[in-house]
Amino acid sequence: MIRWRAATVVSVSVSVADAAGGAVSLVAAVDGGGEVDALAYADVVGTPVAGDRVLLNVTALELGLGTGGVAMVVAIPDRLPADGAEAGHIVKARYTPLQTTVLAADEQGSPYHEVLRDADDLAGLPVVVADLHSAVPAILAGLRAARPDLRVAYVMSDGGALPIAFSRTVPALRAAGWLAGTVTVGQAYGGDVEAVTVHSGLLAARHVLGADVAIVTQGPGNLGTGTRWGFSGVASGEAVNAASVLGGRPVATLRVSEVDPRDRHRGVSHHTLTALGRVAMVTADVVVPVLADPFGTVVRDACAALAARHRLVEVATDGLLDALRTSPVPLSSMGRGLDDDPAYFLAAAAAGRHTASLLSRGV
Repeated sequence: MIRWRAATVVSVSVSVADAAGGAVSLVAAVDGGGEVDALAYADVVGTPVAGDRVLLNVTALELGLGTGGVAMVVAIPDRLPADGAEAGHIVKARYTPLQTTVLAADEQGSPYHEVLRDADDLAGLPVVVADLHSAVPAILAGLRAARPDLRVAYVMSDGGALPIAFSRTVPALRAAGWLAGTVTVGQAYGGDVEAVTVHSGLLAARHVLGADVAIVTQGPGNLGTGTRWGFSGVASGEAVNAASVLGGRPVATLRVSEVDPRDRHRGVSHHTLTALGRVAMVTADVVVPVLADPFGTVVRDACAALAARHRLVEVATDGLLDALRTSPVPLSSMGRGLDDDPAYFLAAAAAGRHTASLLSRGV
């Protein structure tokens, strides 16, 4: 069900991203009374200005969602954008009213098609896999503390937001030089490079962007139901499989929390244990952060069952809090910042530290 509203733009502010392809924040006065915060994707609907009449989708706003709980501009009916430059033939957000065409790196009309046509090997590329978007800057902090020279690509899957422009984290990481480039795969779109699958996205990260490391996780706004299998991050197990099948070195990040009010997410999240223990069918380096007891023992004990398939790698976390505080973006996950739940961010940073050590040792 979609909840539609007609409104008039009151004021506009442009996000960190360039409005030509990013997200534009605005306030709109809804017909019938009241003002709402809204978001417009400039590359889809054009750039709104004060006074524009807009059509809004207020479904997520009225549901009171956290991530994504704003009105979305569906169209500026009286000022439609001009047709964009001719794109490729890959349709994303397929068969929805806002489907869009992109030029995917792996399609025939792409300048990278010849590079990717027979590409089948990541040549040992470390692939750091996490199940939440909020892990990305923390992984990068751990990487950069040891190896600031590395070229890192972010491969965004389609379990959360489909437009990468929804992320405020990504453009800030790009601007700070922490990310060399982005690849959007599946139904996700808007990256520096588009790809059809996680597999071809990883190959594009290696062979098109020249990445030394790839990070794979869904975009912001995961979907969860409180059940073992009804969580979009379960796909992180499939990303581990993809990295291994292509000759990469999968490194798995644990989702841990010492303070989450939900028992199923305290310690090591049951979602991580499902993705790595049931979905991932190949061996990965599962990074177990060395945390102060008694919580450290809780994390180690929860991971014991994963040892039958994976390499459990204990990684020290000394100095990583300082590294995390250098992040060019605010660290936040499930509404909690670094000081609220340091274990979550330390676990992700530890995965970055381990990955840097693999490259430094030439493993």
